[in-house]
Amino acid sequence: MTPAARTQSAIDLLDLIISAAREGGAAADTLIARWFAGRRFAGSKDRRAIRGLVYDAIRLCGEVPASGRAALLALVARQPEMAATFDGSAYGPAPIVDGEPVAEVGALPRWLAEAFSASGLDAAEQAALLERAPLDLRINRLKATRDAIAKILPEAEPLPFLSEGLRLPGDTPVEKLSEWAEGKIEVQDAGSQLVTLAGAAARGMEVVDLCAGGGGKTLALAAAMDNEGAILACDIDRPRLSRLMPRAERAGVRIATTRLLDPGREVDQLGDWREKADLVFVDAPCSGTGTWRRNPEARWRLTPERLGRLESMQRRVLEVGAGLVRPGGALVYVVCSLLDAEGRDQVSAFLAANPGWESVSPGLPVGAPRGAGIRLTPLRHSTDGFFVARMVRSW
Repeated sequence: MTPAARTQSAIDLLDLIISAAREGGAAADTLIARWFAGRRFAGSKDRRAIRGLVYDAIRLCGEVPASGRAALLALVARQPEMAATFDGSAYGPAPIVDGEPVAEVGALPRWLAEAFSASGLDAAEQAALLERAPLDLRINRLKATRDAIAKILPEAEPLPFLSEGLRLPGDTPVEKLSEWAEGKIEVQDAGSQLVTLAGAAARGMEVVDLCAGGGGKTLALAAAMDNEGAILACDIDRPRLSRLMPRAERAGVRIATTRLLDPGREVDQLGDWREKADLVFVDAPCSGTGTWRRNPEARWRLTPERLGRLESMQRRVLEVGAGLVRPGGALVYVVCSLLDAEGRDQVSAFLAANPGWESVSPGLPVGAPRGAGIRLTPLRHSTDGFFVARMVRSW
């Protein structure tokens, strides 16, 4: 493909992504994969170049752009050499015209920038949310050691504060490695690994992973428990939960079972676990603001109304989780969000409404105190953004 054709392809893809963001359609990665699947003529270099243009433009535009062309023109202002690709050729974009719309440059939509500032996150913290994310591995201690995997992957760097963590170049094809197929390694961001430590999971525990999703933290908890005890992994999302047991089998995890829950009926469906669990781990549904390095177009999808709905869901899952904890047991609350409304404020409200609970240190080796919990940010800790708090039931 010519440079002009690559630019036009990026514009076409951005139009699809912008439309999906406004209408609640598929994520950018999904749309890009579908687009390339129908264009086999695009070689690997073309795909990398087009994908790079698309994500550079997405990261550059805080507000939702008017069009893909407006987004690319914002990129041209930063990379003037790109202007030559707007040449009006058969497969290229029309020449640039003075005064045509150019997307607004910025890290975040204005309302979100204000919410981040109110949550103690300055412009540097906000900008760091849009940098390219690294690729982190968790070594499955049930099957391997970090030293053994590091010998196989000499380009990997040990993750500070994590005895089972390695960091690889972002384009490493991990799922093609035999070590991945054998369950020796899992892709898991350093922040996700760190907040799992707040569970202090140990052999013989009875654990509920209340919002387990695909099971990344379930597998980490099982490894920390040395496959002794029991973990009930729950979720309301059938497709995501269905992926957990095949992952567990590959990882050699024997102590996990799954339970699909119906929204609004969680308390009844978990009646057999009421006041039984040593640990309830709540990785609550959230805005995902801490993961925008990986899916930056998600900031175009978040609205004040959607954030309000998520906050209601978070309060609900905290209530459900609390009812499963035995006296002396722990409730760990995690969100991959940096907004106080989803982290600090939720925990403060829970503790104020439940005098039988007290907050204790999550015991993480790194992180910044935030209210009753700890916050991790891309800028300060080189992880995805997380908030985590640990609460213990005293009676």
